[in-house]
Amino acid sequence: MSSAHQTPPGTEPPPERKSAPPGAPRPAHGTGPEDGGGATSGAVHPVDESRPLGRILLFGIQHVLVMAATPISAIFLMSAALRLDPELTVDLLAAAFVLSGVGSLIQSLGPWKFGPRLPFVMLPGGAPLILFLAIAEQHGLRTATGAVILTAVFYFVVLPGFSRLLAYFPALVIGTMIVIVGVNLVKVGAVLVTGRPGEPGFADPVNLGLGMATIGFTVVFYLVFTGTLRQLAVMLGLLAGTVLAALLGHVDLGRAAEGGLLTVPQPMPFGSPQFNLVAALPLMLYSLASMAEATGQTVINAEAVGKRIDKRTDVPRTIRGDAVTSLFGGFFGLPLMVTSGENIGIVRVTGVRSRFVTAAAGVVLIAIGFLAPVTRLISVVPSAVVGGTAMVVFAVITVLGVQMLGRSDLDKHTSTFVCAVALALGLLPILVPGVYGGFPPNVRILLESGVAVGAFVAAVLNVLFHHVRPGIAARLATARTESDR
Repeated sequence: MSSAHQTPPGTEPPPERKSAPPGAPRPAHGTGPEDGGGATSGAVHPVDESRPLGRILLFGIQHVLVMAATPISAIFLMSAALRLDPELTVDLLAAAFVLSGVGSLIQSLGPWKFGPRLPFVMLPGGAPLILFLAIAEQHGLRTATGAVILTAVFYFVVLPGFSRLLAYFPALVIGTMIVIVGVNLVKVGAVLVTGRPGEPGFADPVNLGLGMATIGFTVVFYLVFTGTLRQLAVMLGLLAGTVLAALLGHVDLGRAAEGGLLTVPQPMPFGSPQFNLVAALPLMLYSLASMAEATGQTVINAEAVGKRIDKRTDVPRTIRGDAVTSLFGGFFGLPLMVTSGENIGIVRVTGVRSRFVTAAAGVVLIAIGFLAPVTRLISVVPSAVVGGTAMVVFAVITVLGVQMLGRSDLDKHTSTFVCAVALALGLLPILVPGVYGGFPPNVRILLESGVAVGAFVAAVLNVLFHHVRPGIAARLATARTESDR
């Protein structure tokens, strides 16, 4: 555990911050050589630095390669569960890439009050996808798309009230939440390598070997290379893993040559949306957890790039970006769109902090959505290779959470207790899947979100131990003093 005053590698504290509260994000006023120069007072922050177009595009492609498996797997799962025809599946996949790109541009460039102007990439969410499928199976696809649109509007309705609650999310709460997010994401990456227990091919030695080899390639590239090549170690490791898989006969390139050259996403692919508040309620409840997760991701992203932010203004910008992208996504038949944790890990590993890199990734994603052969080519990368890469970048997110906790006065017994209880309850549904299977569906939705549970428990206990209890003790002490008189 890092000490209470340790800063992340690659950053240094500002010269005077004597009054800063413990655990507050620390901006970097100096940058390493990998950032292309120093940022001093009055200079451009590395987040806002423009780089040569070729390098920006190359780094953007690296982000795309790491996260591309998520929209592909989400749409393929959706297609299999709802028995969609191949043409509709291709249309939805194109829409997923285009909306992921649009959302990435919004979050990275931050037009008006949308997007925090941080290096973010957006994806179709995992948990929202499951809820979307449940609504579709029970009420139909038109009602499911209507539920997405209603939930996107719900974001805007509750955001003003949620913004006032951000004061109760100090570094202790957010650090705990980020650790839970990281552990959950590492598990997601691991499942891409091993498959799910009980399913055919679980823990197949070849897939395990491909995943471990991809991690090994990434480590070797990061160890041997310097400069730009070292910053591209994640992408090079993924490409090396794919080449190895091709040599072993686990890549079917024939699929990439099938079909036409262009595809255009079609609005309302299932017909006009139907709006049912009762059917949309589970997704609306989940959106509260999604807003809490967006809070943590915004703070940890700013931490990773060394930029000082104001949670009261920047977190709502992230949530508005999620909401407006989800609103458009609903009209194209997609589940809720959320900010991605993958790219935060890549930013930390590579040291490239420019938000224009993820903006370039957004442009690439939009192009992929219209270029059918590219979409099919990306889809042939074996899941085990993607999983190996994902495990590395996701584990980095866990480390960032640990670093934040290290600056959260954990030497105080109350802070340690708050963190321990929140981690125990937040990690329970992640480590023991199905533990809440006997609960009613709407209750289970919230309990099975380890991030939401961990954030809620940490926030409540933080208020009880650090605000309510000291206040009561102070009043009792005052009452005793007055009675002694």
